Amino acid sequence: MNIQSKLPKSDVTIFTVMSKLANEYQAINLGQGFPDFDCDENLRQLVTKHLNDGKNQYCPMAGLYDLRYSISQKMNNSYDTNINPDTQICVTAGATQALFTAIAAFVHSGDEVIIIEPAYDSYTPSILLAGGIPKPYRLVYPDYSIDWNEFEKLVSPRTKMIIINTPHNPTGTILKAADLEALENIVADKDIIVLSDEVYEHLIYDNEAHQSVLRFPKLFEQSLAVYSFGKTFHSTGWKMGYCVGPANLITEFKNVHQWNVFSVNSFVQYALAEHLQDPSTYNQLPAFFQKKRDFLAESLNDTPLLPKLSQGTYFQLYNYEAVSDLDDIDFAKYLTKEIGVAAIPLSPFYTDPPKDKVIRLCFAKKETTLAAAAERLKKL
Repeated sequence: MNIQSKLPKSDVTIFTVMSKLANEYQAINLGQGFPDFDCDENLRQLVTKHLNDGKNQYCPMAGLYDLRYSISQKMNNSYDTNINPDTQICVTAGATQALFTAIAAFVHSGDEVIIIEPAYDSYTPSILLAGGIPKPYRLVYPDYSIDWNEFEKLVSPRTKMIIINTPHNPTGTILKAADLEALENIVADKDIIVLSDEVYEHLIYDNEAHQSVLRFPKLFEQSLAVYSFGKTFHSTGWKMGYCVGPANLITEFKNVHQWNVFSVNSFVQYALAEHLQDPSTYNQLPAFFQKKRDFLAESLNDTPLLPKLSQGTYFQLYNYEAVSDLDDIDFAKYLTKEIGVAAIPLSPFYTDPPKDKVIRLCFAKKETTLAAAAERLKKL
C-alpha cells in the first residue's frame, strides 16, 4: 500500500524522547511538564462522587452547562469581562485539542499563520494539516521579547491567524499590557484571528497580572483563548480544557469540535463545575508555584548553570555554556544519562534553531524531588 503522509517530516516529540530516556536511566524527570504531586483532595472526592452517581453518559456538545457557567463566572471575576456560558465557551478534551480545533476551523489551504518561536510543538503540525503556512517570528535569548514593529512585517494579505502564548512555554516569559495593545493595533480592521494559548494563566509570579486577550475588548472580538484544567489543577492526564471567544467565532469552533470529539469526559465536568466555585482553588497558585521556582533557583546557585528567572509557567530556563560545548539536544541527553536529571532542549521548539546553549527545567515537583535533582546537578 502506498501511503502518502500528511506530516512526512513529523517525528516523535522531544517530550516522549526525553521521558523515555529518563525512565531508561532512572533519571529525575524535570523535562516533561507534569507535576509529581496529586490534585486537590476535594477535587478527587468530587470526581469520585459523580462517577459513583452514574454521571457516565454524554454531556452536551459544548460542555455541561453548570461547568460553562462556572467558567464564565471565573473569567468574569478574573478579567472583568462578561462571558456568556451559552454562546462563548466550549469545553474540550484538553488544550491541545482546542488549539487543533481552532486552527482547523479557520485556517484554509494557503493561509498564513504567524507563530512565535520557540513555540509549543503542536502549533506547526496543526497548521500544516489544515493546509496552512507557518510563519515564525523568532524570540532571542536572553530576554525573548517581541519587537512589534518587526513582528508586523510578517503580516500579509494572506495572514489568517496569529498564535500567541502567555505565559510562554518554553521561555517562561509573559506578555505585558503594552504587548497586547500593540497586537490589538496590528490586527485592527483585518480579517485575522488571534489564537491565544493561555494555559498557564494562573502560574504567573512577582505580583504580575496575567494579560489575557479577554482584558482587551476590541482584541477579544477577533480572538479565541484556550485554557487547561490539567495545568491549573495538577491533573494533566485528565485532558480537560476549554476555549473562550466571541459567539461568532465559538460557533465556527463548535462546528469542527462536534465532528472531532463531540463532547468530553462527563463525570469530571460535573466535578470541575463544583470545584471552580471556590476561587481560592486557582488564586493561590502564583504563590504556590513561585515558592517552587525560587526553591529550585536557590538550590542551583552553586552550579555553573545560569538561570533566566521564570515570569510564568512552571518552567525555568538555564544556560549551560559554562559547562559544555555540546548542542542542547546532546547536552540534555548527557544530563539524563550521566548526571541523572532529564531536561528539555529548546531547539525542537524552533523551525530554524539558534545555537543558544539553553535547557528547560520543570519545577512543578515536590521540593524533595527538586532538592534531589539539584544535588545531582551540582556534579556539573
